[in-house]
Amino acid sequence: MNAAVSAPVRGILWMILSGLCFVGVTALVKLMGPRMPAAESAFLRYLLGLVFLLPAWRGLRSLRLTRRQLGLVSLRGALQTLGVICWFFAMSRIPLAEVTAINYLSPVYVTILAVFFLGERLAIRRILAIAAALGGALLILRPGFRELSPGHFAMLATALAFSISYLIAKIISNVLSPAIIVALLSITVTIGLFPFALAVWVTPTLGDLGILFGVACFATGGHYTMMLAFAAAPVTVTQPVSFLQLVWSVLIGALFFAEPVDAWVVAGGMVIMSSVLFITWREAVLKRRISPSGPETHG
Repeated sequence: MNAAVSAPVRGILWMILSGLCFVGVTALVKLMGPRMPAAESAFLRYLLGLVFLLPAWRGLRSLRLTRRQLGLVSLRGALQTLGVICWFFAMSRIPLAEVTAINYLSPVYVTILAVFFLGERLAIRRILAIAAALGGALLILRPGFRELSPGHFAMLATALAFSISYLIAKIISNVLSPAIIVALLSITVTIGLFPFALAVWVTPTLGDLGILFGVACFATGGHYTMMLAFAAAPVTVTQPVSFLQLVWSVLIGALFFAEPVDAWVVAGGMVIMSSVLFITWREAVLKRRISPSGPETHG
């Protein structure tokens, strides 16, 4: 990107591109629909994505993990495996906008879990922000006013699993490089998904494989451009842009999948966004980076 463009603007543009990549991921998975089991779709996506780990192969070969590190890496892989299966399942059952909005709960879960796992303290303002975010989730789900599908519960499980996975990544980031952490996650999730995929295996078509490779490409591109955004500008600048994903999801769902625009989902998503923005701002003020800079994704 042109060096003449200021760093904050570069960060914003990279984050917009990152959001579009992640929405591309969700749109392609939605295109797959339920014709392939969720576990198999997830396995093939990760298997095809292993090609992007080739640059990290040398570092992986020389890696020597302690028993504790191996345990944490394995636990993270298991949680991410569960979250990915639930995410693929939810994508085939509920609208794009609902998947995106519920996924914004991940940073909120992380803030809560950090109290128990990392000894964080919650000030009253952060407690109120968390309560508001949970209220936003209730606006989206509206229990008692509509029938909740298994996809909604799967998405709630996804956000929780990804949150714990993120906290484990924070713990091991002190001893392992980001590239190695990402590579280990991809490998452990691919291994973890294999038996689940094998149990429900359906022979994929070339078209299905092409779509899933596209998912892997978009997911990799989304993570890479997100890192470029973080390197160019503070998280308080880039974080608000990540919430454009909800806008893109609503538009794509309406235009390409005939999904009606649900005002309750949009309102609930906005409430959760505002809460996450406040939590992020407080973390920046306190010079802490416990909450993730955006919703965790399956990629």
